[in-house]
Amino acid sequence: MSARKCRTEFVSGLDAAIDVVGGKWKVLILWALSSGAKRFSELKRSLDGVSEKMLIQHLRELERDEVVHREVHHAVPPKVEYSLTEFGFSLIEALRPLGAWGCEHKTRLEAIRNAPPTECADDSQAIDRRSELV
Repeated sequence: MSARKCRTEFVSGLDAAIDVVGGKWKVLILWALSSGAKRFSELKRSLDGVSEKMLIQHLRELERDEVVHREVHHAVPPKVEYSLTEFGFSLIEALRPLGAWGCEHKTRLEAIRNAPPTECADDSQAIDRRSELV
């Protein structure tokens, strides 16, 4: 993509990274593409619940950030494939520890989020009581 948004300055490296992967679907899109190039319809099927509009928007943003490459094959019918760039693969490597953390704490997080709310004077007490469950 040649047209770029205005340059954005970041406060830190973490700020820059979060800006690239921010959004409900971006990390899942990257994870789906880590196994190889996929057509739009394949990506949509692998991301249960994503709308076409959001998938298009996130793919465009990832392409803008040079994390994802969009390859148009001139054929009938037209074929478009998305794949990770080397920059994108380096981001996947950075996300692996986050995925490992999620796997390690998934059960605990589900228990915390599925715990019935308790009647407390304020939210901090409710959080304290839910954390006692785990």
